[in-house]
Amino acid sequence: MMTRRFIPALLALLLSLGAPTLVYGQDALSAAKTAGQIGERPDGLVGALPDAPAAARALASDINAQRLARYQEIARGNGTALDKVQAVAGEQLVERTPAGQFVMTPAGQWRRK
Repeated sequence: MMTRRFIPALLALLLSLGAPTLVYGQDALSAAKTAGQIGERPDGLVGALPDAPAAARALASDINAQRLARYQEIARGNGTALDKVQAVAGEQLVERTPAGQFVMTPAGQWRRK
């Protein structure tokens, strides 16, 4: 079960994921999402679509390293399992993805939202 402290921390995380000045590569990530090269996954990470160029794959890897580090901080700070933090973040990020961009289903298939 989530603690009361967990929800504000997660909301702060989600806000920081959307703030270009706080997250390295946010403009590049936005462009890659718009181009259909990268999409949001249900585990709170991003993934490069199968035919994405190497630069998009590298960007996804960089973004995921940043996100995982932040998710680990939140999990440790709230005594919560990392996978639970990722699941909540993933749900919110997939939900916030604009129409026309890609998201991964829980079954692992890419679909355009």
